[in-house]
Amino acid sequence: MNSTSRASAAPWTPDAIADQQGRTALITGGNSGIGLETARVLARHGARLILAGRSQNKLDEAAAGLRGEQPDAKITTAVIDLGDLASLQQASKRLAETETIDLLFNNAGVMNIPERRTTSDGFELTFGTNHLGHFALTAGLMPALLRSPAARIVTVSAIAATWRMGRLEDLMSDRRYGAMSAYAKSKRANVVFTQELARRLTGTSIEALVVHPGSAMTNLQRHSQGPLSQLIVALTSRTVMGSAEGAAWPSLYAATSLDAHSGQFIAPAGRDQTAGSPKPVPLPRGADDPAEGAFLWTESERLTGIHFLSDPTALR
Repeated sequence: MNSTSRASAAPWTPDAIADQQGRTALITGGNSGIGLETARVLARHGARLILAGRSQNKLDEAAAGLRGEQPDAKITTAVIDLGDLASLQQASKRLAETETIDLLFNNAGVMNIPERRTTSDGFELTFGTNHLGHFALTAGLMPALLRSPAARIVTVSAIAATWRMGRLEDLMSDRRYGAMSAYAKSKRANVVFTQELARRLTGTSIEALVVHPGSAMTNLQRHSQGPLSQLIVALTSRTVMGSAEGAAWPSLYAATSLDAHSGQFIAPAGRDQTAGSPKPVPLPRGADDPAEGAFLWTESERLTGIHFLSDPTALR
């Protein structure tokens, strides 16, 4: 094997990221966990950041911390509540009118809500935040993405997307609610949405990819409630859960690698996909079925009242 072959076979790390000067990345949940680690690496490589989240104070704290580490970091913030369509659309409209977005990270999420709760629009909270909120945000930011010569949309799913309990039925969990089944359902929706989005963006300058970060101790797990959930977190955090830094690698790879392509599912390459250098992995069974993609898209439009990319050829 020559040196070129050995180099190409080397595991990917963020050191491989090319200079990101002149590119703008918007990261939901950018003030903590995987989102903050994603922002930290991109700042080191020169990207301009838009940190998005629900709390201006938390966003300001995160931005100040990043500037302390990287004094020349270019950072702005945007208050975006994925559980409130009115405020979300207002914020995305403002950004769509003024920004060119090269990288959109649909990263924020909630999990393991012990009792069924709803967003301000009446959607089941987990599905409404993790999927419908990002569906609406992506729609609202489409003009800003189309201004980029090579934009990428990276949606953060989870290994839960592969669970049988995540079937896309009873989307609002009206008939039966389970904390982890609602989460699995929302994470499968992230994958199916990305597949349909990639199909609809064919021929445009935008690529859509989906990732799962493996297992890492982030705010999602720290906020788990109930004795069983806390026991699971306590046990797994000592075994398979890695750092938020490593968990950000699939997102960074999907956003920046020339070897990553629209429609791919990127995950850690290690044992059981819990950690390790990122690589493309097989999709959850049936997630690339156009019929399931069309169903989810139609339901998402019906629930949110937002219609976009109905005619893919309009963007070509």
